[in-house]
Amino acid sequence: MAGETVITIVGNLTADPELRTTSAGAQVASFTIASTPRSWNRSTNQFEDGQALFMRCSAWRDMAEHCARSLAKGMRVIAQGRLQQRSYQANDGSNRTVIELQVDEIGPSLRYATAQVQKMQSGGYQGGNGGGYQQPQQARQQSQAPADDPWSAPAEPEF
Repeated sequence: MAGETVITIVGNLTADPELRTTSAGAQVASFTIASTPRSWNRSTNQFEDGQALFMRCSAWRDMAEHCARSLAKGMRVIAQGRLQQRSYQANDGSNRTVIELQVDEIGPSLRYATAQVQKMQSGGYQGGNGGGYQQPQQARQQSQAPADDPWSAPAEPEF
């Protein structure tokens, strides 16, 4: 959509996603991603952390449930979405303005971890911790060669 600010953020979840249901019945998951830039200091030959950005995020409907079931505190994630600003009046009467990321896409970062992906019935995907990527059962069955296929056996080593 024109005029929206779309960003991608990579960082770690500061807490487990909090799943709520609105009065209209829509589910929303709220969480914060902490993103800390690192740069190499040539004079000290060490990495140095920059100032952390704590981005408040929300995911809606099916994605909200997927986030709550798949993501946990400390996980490194990649999220893409639209920045949105909203204002409200706090309990003490003061006016406040917050900027949030309305998440369109999110998943675990595979830079330092592995993930196991499972397709959900509603069309979305759920990620989680696991021993590496595994194809869904249906795809594994289709990709296996027949037992009598001579090309399915490993080649004999040549000496």
